[in-house]
Amino acid sequence: MSQPRGVQGAMTMTRITRRNFARGGALGAAGALVVPAAPAVAQNATLHWRMVTSWPRRLPGPGMSAERIAERIGVLSGGRLQITVSAAGEVVPAFGVLDAVGTGVAEMGHSASFYWQGKEPAASFFTTVPFGLTPNEHVAWVDAGGGQALWDELYAPFGVKPFMGGNTGVCMGGWFRREIKSLDDVRGLKIRSLGLGGEVYRRLGALPQTTAPGEILVALQSGVIDGVEFVGPGSDIALGLYRFAPFYYGPGFNKPNGTGECIVALKAWKALDAELQAVVTHACAAEASYALAEMERLNIEALRTLTTRDNAQLRTFPHDLITAARAKASDVLGDLAAKSASGQKVHDSYMAFRGKISAWSRISLQAVLEARAG
Repeated sequence: MSQPRGVQGAMTMTRITRRNFARGGALGAAGALVVPAAPAVAQNATLHWRMVTSWPRRLPGPGMSAERIAERIGVLSGGRLQITVSAAGEVVPAFGVLDAVGTGVAEMGHSASFYWQGKEPAASFFTTVPFGLTPNEHVAWVDAGGGQALWDELYAPFGVKPFMGGNTGVCMGGWFRREIKSLDDVRGLKIRSLGLGGEVYRRLGALPQTTAPGEILVALQSGVIDGVEFVGPGSDIALGLYRFAPFYYGPGFNKPNGTGECIVALKAWKALDAELQAVVTHACAAEASYALAEMERLNIEALRTLTTRDNAQLRTFPHDLITAARAKASDVLGDLAAKSASGQKVHDSYMAFRGKISAWSRISLQAVLEARAG
């Protein structure tokens, strides 16, 4: 298999021996890692794992993140761990990834945590929260603000270990068949919107739909849904949504971040030696960083194509809708926290971090962008 763009440069570097990799060169790139001892797999053995995903094959953005993680693991392990990637529906449905990995149908999965909101409401925090953390803020919370430990704890009952395994960045508000001129215009609309953002839409009077990515276009074309939020231009263009819903709205208040998750079956994870655990950890961390950079490039190119060749009409959500959504989002998060001790713990950590980092973001990034714009 030829290596995807971005993996070639990252992995056709100098040949890394497994001994040197485990000593710390690659560990430094992935952050400070503490890898517990695990039962050793024979050094000359080759492991073959299956990765199931929630995405159409090679979908720009998350679909390619899954492919690149598998490629990196194969190269960095010196061929000791080989991953076969399956698209949504090839082995399990798009929304069956968590159960498949937790029960041992597959050793790995690539998806988005808010797909499991029905099983564990607090899982949504690890993909995105309406009016929540931006991509870099989210990474800071997970990697340096205690988020990873909470994520591990939250997913342990499902038999999986989670990693950040990609990021689609700041998302758009979505595609609509007709213009949204006021809050009244979303009432009664059938909108493909998942996670906590979907619940915000529901409380605004819309009818959120949990349509799998590979089924969105048909649902939009047939009129089963009136609008859809998915990711951003770089991924949305591949689904052809502009063909049946020409009005493209922002800001993506419902999805200010787009972390993709890579999950590993705990049984399979614990069977790896420390060296292979480090390989998997590094491969996911490298993709979390690269995917965000790649998506920015894809968004630039796709938005230009959408607004010229494809005649997409860029629009901004009306002020009364944003104001109402902000209030509803606060209610949604409070209700989630009250449901369980685990939800309260994740909510409190996330919101405390958002409060602290917001002050810095205002005087740093926001101020720089405003100064740049003039």
